[in-house]
Amino acid sequence: MRTPVEIVELLASAAHRYEGRPTDGPDPVPPAEMRDRVEVRAGLGVVGDRFFNAPAHRRASVTVMAAESLDAVAEMLGLDEAPGLAQTRRTILLRGVDVDALVGAAFAIEQDGALLRLQGHRAANPCAWMDRVIAPGAFRALRHRGGVRCEPLDDGALRVGPAVLVS
Repeated sequence: MRTPVEIVELLASAAHRYEGRPTDGPDPVPPAEMRDRVEVRAGLGVVGDRFFNAPAHRRASVTVMAAESLDAVAEMLGLDEAPGLAQTRRTILLRGVDVDALVGAAFAIEQDGALLRLQGHRAANPCAWMDRVIAPGAFRALRHRGGVRCEPLDDGALRVGPAVLVS
């Protein structure tokens, strides 16, 4: 099945921001972590990301989330605007598909005639940090809306803009 989607945001951050206790607050935002384009390597993840080539994260080195999930959270919590990847720390934000349904599924993102295949493994469950960096109640609002942790099966690149999800 081919579903038109939009890649809304891309994140590749060399540093963790949410270490320690949420009450202590997040670490500073690393420079240039929001990207217009990312390079992905099979079995390794996103070049320049904190999980790139990390053995414990090979099956979860790329995380995909639905923009509609963040829209729902904003509506539920009465926020003026939806949060983004800077808060949720996911890698790819897609609009136009139920990303949470991709847990356990193989799928691809096609852009500019090239396919980037991903194997969805487990749900990317939210953490308590969401109440601190988005708003109180965000942790609960993001349950079953946190996206999917994926393993990249191909080398390739993605950029912000129109794409097709192939499942």
